[in-house]
Amino acid sequence: MPRRIKQISQRSKIFWIVAVLLVLAVVLTSLFFVARDKYYEIAYPLKYTDIIDKYAQQNNLPRALVYAVVRCESGFDPEAVSSIGARGLMQLTEETFDWVGYRMGDDRDLTYDDMFNPEYNVEYGTFLLRTLLDEYETIDNALCGYHAGWGSIRQWLNDPQYSSDGKNIDHIPYGDTSSYVAKVKKTMEKYKELYDMNEEVSTDEK
Repeated sequence: MPRRIKQISQRSKIFWIVAVLLVLAVVLTSLFFVARDKYYEIAYPLKYTDIIDKYAQQNNLPRALVYAVVRCESGFDPEAVSSIGARGLMQLTEETFDWVGYRMGDDRDLTYDDMFNPEYNVEYGTFLLRTLLDEYETIDNALCGYHAGWGSIRQWLNDPQYSSDGKNIDHIPYGDTSSYVAKVKKTMEKYKELYDMNEEVSTDEK
């Protein structure tokens, strides 16, 4: 075989090898993104959408916030019970259930067992979040109150050790509450990114 023909043949082989490698790279990259998207859909699911969207809208809350709280609190398990006895999707204690029912003026004769019902649980949980946001103005403050209790957030805001301006928490003294707030906010951002949930947080004017 003449040398020139041999060179062309070698170049042709190299060309096809490079072309095949490029195609494989494109295919593998596509598979990676498909797998990644599938993972996120499983890890950050949309469940109970009719209920969550309904009460998020009714209480003027960002949907991403409610989905994030439900995911972090119960993993979307309506039968979940915590170590302190909190129940349902948004993990409400019996004391919180009684308080929210009183604040709502709920006369439906519900019992604490009804917190295993997804709709009642999300209705009560979102009302609580809305009330905390109205009182304490920021998501961080509201999540602190949701996790550690109304009295704790009020005490921290009134203590210069934890709040320099009485409106924002500079340091959350409970490690588990600090981790909880960070986790919910990170989860909220992921829901915004995955499902285009970019509603603004609304608070009452003070």
